[in-house]
Amino acid sequence: MRTVGRTESSLLRDAAAIAAAMIAVGASFGAIAVAYGLPTWVPFLMSTVVFAGGAQFLAVGLIAAGNPIAAVLAGLLLNARHLPFGLAVSPTIGTRWRDRLIGSHLMTDEVVAFTLRERDPVRRRRTYWLIGVTLFTSWNAGTTLGVLLGGATGDPATLGLDAAFPAGLIALILPSLRDRDTRLVALSGAALAVLLTPVLPAGLPVLSALLGLFVLFVPRRPKPAAPPRRQSGDAAPAADSAAPPRREGGDAAPAADSAAPTVKEASC
Repeated sequence: MRTVGRTESSLLRDAAAIAAAMIAVGASFGAIAVAYGLPTWVPFLMSTVVFAGGAQFLAVGLIAAGNPIAAVLAGLLLNARHLPFGLAVSPTIGTRWRDRLIGSHLMTDEVVAFTLRERDPVRRRRTYWLIGVTLFTSWNAGTTLGVLLGGATGDPATLGLDAAFPAGLIALILPSLRDRDTRLVALSGAALAVLLTPVLPAGLPVLSALLGLFVLFVPRRPKPAAPPRRQSGDAAPAADSAAPPRREGGDAAPAADSAAPTVKEASC
């Protein structure tokens, strides 16, 4: 019972911590949207209908630049990673259409990471909905705060708030990196994304990290088989069985002894 209580309190503590970061970044988004001269209803609508932090920041800049079509395409490109996310958490969300529609809208990187960390299906479902609802409400609360404060928070990169979510995700996936294959895929994908960042448009380097999965198909050198260990009670090796038998008392003398010359007795 104590273990369950500690686990629940740990989950609530993690949810509160990442919700605080969500409020801070959401406030930055609302302030930036207002600073770009967009109507105040735009950030509210985006945070409610879109609910995708990185895509919303990118879309606001493109809309302010007068290119809404590029904003839509960029959002679709950035959120394409939700396709494998949806496949991974589909059994957790449920089978009813209502659960699937609401659950897919609440799906974010953080929600999926928290959910897949759990082993028990019941705890997975509870974690998914708890983290999803918490982050949705905190993101919209942050957006409201940012709109009300105007441009006071400024660019989130200036305050270092843009690093809050990557740091949180790294902390969440660290236990999974104990597995050798997972660690190899993650490091390969990260290295590929970093190398392609200077040459690809925004969003594509993140998607290119999925190519790290192909390292699992690289043939590996088979490990040499270890020699079998001799168990107690096994038969002795052939070399041991070839050893000459020991002479016991009462046994006949060896042939070499019997072949020794006899001494001729003197006749009387």
